[in-house]
Amino acid sequence: MLNRSVQPHIVDATNFNLHLKPYEFFKLDNGIPVYALRAPEQEVAFVEWVFFAGNAHEKTNMTASSVNHLLKNGTKTKTAFAINEFFEFYGAYLNRHCYHETASVKLHSLSRYLPQLLPVVSELLTESVFPEEELFIYRQNQKQGLEVNLKKCDFVANRLIDEYLYGFTHPYGRYATAADYDNLDRDSLFHFYNKYYVNGRCILFIAGNLPDDIELLLNKNFGSLLCNQATPEIINYDSGAETEKKHFILNDENGVQGAVRIARNFPNRHHPDFIKAQVLNNIFGGYFGSRLMSNIREDKGYTYGIHSFLQPHIHESAWMISTEAGRDVCEATITEIFKEMKRLREEPVEEEELHLVRNYMIGSILGDLDGPFQVIARWKNYIINNLGEDYFNNSIATIKNISAPALQELANKYFQPDAFYQLTVI
Repeated sequence: MLNRSVQPHIVDATNFNLHLKPYEFFKLDNGIPVYALRAPEQEVAFVEWVFFAGNAHEKTNMTASSVNHLLKNGTKTKTAFAINEFFEFYGAYLNRHCYHETASVKLHSLSRYLPQLLPVVSELLTESVFPEEELFIYRQNQKQGLEVNLKKCDFVANRLIDEYLYGFTHPYGRYATAADYDNLDRDSLFHFYNKYYVNGRCILFIAGNLPDDIELLLNKNFGSLLCNQATPEIINYDSGAETEKKHFILNDENGVQGAVRIARNFPNRHHPDFIKAQVLNNIFGGYFGSRLMSNIREDKGYTYGIHSFLQPHIHESAWMISTEAGRDVCEATITEIFKEMKRLREEPVEEEELHLVRNYMIGSILGDLDGPFQVIARWKNYIINNLGEDYFNNSIATIKNISAPALQELANKYFQPDAFYQLTVI
């Protein structure tokens, strides 16, 4: 029995020897690859179908996200109401997400109900009909939500900064307008669905307390689908990035708060600087104890929160600083952001601060791996991005071993003010 009167020994997170639990791999009869992680501790299961059906594949704006959203809104035999009632009856949660290159359908349920639930998911992926009445409701809801959001400076800033970074014709730079939703029609949605779901490329990720016959169960419901027969498409990533680097948008004459975005283009995860940059980013603005938070929130009181991050796109990334501040201190906030960049260029990070950030990052990874669903999500991230199995170990090694001089060199390479776009939306 533990002696509660004795304080336990404190161990730094960096002293842990982290390993990523390996997955099982098999293919269905039609070639769909399946990545499985068994964890029998709890009677729950997770299944995710990933299709290469993101907005990068669409010819008309908002087609990909609309198809993904409307998958649950009617099949040849079931109405939207019946579909939702069915999953609720079994206590299951079915959700959809659309990204730039991929789109997914995610199922969370009790393991014992998979035989009942999987056939209906298969029906959604092969027999959705996109009823006109559901499309009408979807259009109205999306346009109303857009109208409300366009009054918010942070929403407008998020749209525009991506356009400046990549260009509006780039998959990462596009955004919705009311006219885009008006232009949606059932025929174009069904064509996209048929090409990228019914006859598209699919990968399956499963985790949890999986039935012993899970391979047979998946084959029965998805092994005869027409997926994975098409040749992978080449996506056009031609950039039309904005040449002007500094932008000011007046969105609300009476607004008391402004949104600030400062960003620069950055390579994807395959670049040797990407993992190193994540360490530098955490020191700079990646967690609550970062320099940006200490300066701009704690010391200056300009904002409730400010953070920086590397966008997790597949083809390319961007280094982004994001905050909302008082209208009268937006310019001062930008000045302080560049001051913190300058400090990192000119002064090496002290060992105490670097040790703190290392522990924070390793501790965050430990938290992210707390359960089979989180572990398979990390594997999915690596697989979708075509990263090798050693990427996890390389990341841990970099976090533990990168030096202050290496971080200073990285800051001098990437924290050059002229490389950053500046956007203020008030």
